[in-house]
Amino acid sequence: MKKVITYGTYDLLHYGHIRLLERARALGDYLIVGVTADDFDKTRGKINGKQSLIERIEAVRETGLADEIIVEEYQGQKIDDIRRYGVDIFAIGSDWEGKFDYLKEYCQVVYLPRTEGVSSSELRSRNHVFRIGIVGESAMVDKFVAEVRYVNGAEVTGVCNGYEKTEYEELLNKSDAVYVVSNPKERAGLVKRALLKGKHVLCESPVAETESDCRYLMNLAEEKKLILMEAIKTAYATAYHRLCLLAKGGVIGKVVSVEATCTSMREQDTEYSRAEQRWGSLSDWGPIALLPVFQMLGTNYLDKRIVSWIESKTERYDAFTKIDFLYQNAVGSIKVGKGVKSEGILVITGTKGYIYVPAPWWKTDYFEVRYENPEQNKRYFYQLDGEGIRYEILEFLRSVETGVKGTYLDDEIALAISSVIEAYNSNEDVLTIENA
Repeated sequence: MKKVITYGTYDLLHYGHIRLLERARALGDYLIVGVTADDFDKTRGKINGKQSLIERIEAVRETGLADEIIVEEYQGQKIDDIRRYGVDIFAIGSDWEGKFDYLKEYCQVVYLPRTEGVSSSELRSRNHVFRIGIVGESAMVDKFVAEVRYVNGAEVTGVCNGYEKTEYEELLNKSDAVYVVSNPKERAGLVKRALLKGKHVLCESPVAETESDCRYLMNLAEEKKLILMEAIKTAYATAYHRLCLLAKGGVIGKVVSVEATCTSMREQDTEYSRAEQRWGSLSDWGPIALLPVFQMLGTNYLDKRIVSWIESKTERYDAFTKIDFLYQNAVGSIKVGKGVKSEGILVITGTKGYIYVPAPWWKTDYFEVRYENPEQNKRYFYQLDGEGIRYEILEFLRSVETGVKGTYLDDEIALAISSVIEAYNSNEDVLTIENA
């Protein structure tokens, strides 16, 4: 029996894909089709917002052309697969001519002619280009613009600061959604206007500075059948997501402590940094630091203690804030600073071991699971591109496509973050240390 293997993403499976599969099948008696996993596509800078891995596998299965379907998950897997399955022929589209000649050492390599005039990228463009407007004045604006370019089917329609009502209205009129990264005090109003206008919203956390405003906006989005998604880029990074799954799966036993530190120095000489000066460390870094605490331990803490060093009394600018959370059987702690520097690590402590994420943990591609016996320690490496922003955009597009918000961030976490910000702003149980 002659075995043939081929690979592809198969996003929006079309006639060109089917013709290629038919040609591959005609080369032998048994066809194995490798469908590229989302994470592996990410490592190649190819981000598709239309179909999940499961949907793409099912589309290939429904053609009836594949005798076996496998998932391609890592670099070098093609050699492993050829050996494991006893493959005789590797087949791929002619647009990859020469790229896979190295496989000739293991089997015959055939480059198949592709069907002209059709591609997944063209289909995505024909269906609809998702137009995103940006509202804000932080350095995140430039990063977001750069990362949108990596997500198929998305484009930026414009940028405004949100202060001019007419300018913002014009941006809403030419956009399907807005990304809000304005001053935290302005976000709730900007989000509300977008939702009332029938636009989807991706908003940096906190969405609102009070829990009640945050809940109102969530209810408004649901009523309007729109997606309101909180943007904490770390939540969408592969390494971070995997460590959460490991911790919740009991790899370190019962989690009893989560400690997260996020700090940065303030730059004084750029337009963006002058705008951001009004945001203290808790508003800026707080949502990211709070993320692992609330995801690992939940939002139903018994008590909290906030200690803050106020650099500017008139602006109530906190250069450093520390919050300790007391749970029934665990503790959480965050340290955030904007104008001070500390080791930006994340440590999740358990009854069997602990997870250590080196600085800067919020954009890591590596972490360790450590035990009493060092020989049992394990290291995990994952590709991280664009600090997780492009994966965040991808999840937003998928949520809009399906009408169901993704599961990376629960609404309860968004509400809990707003509640902490609200407690701080109202000076509730806050011990302040003023700058001398």
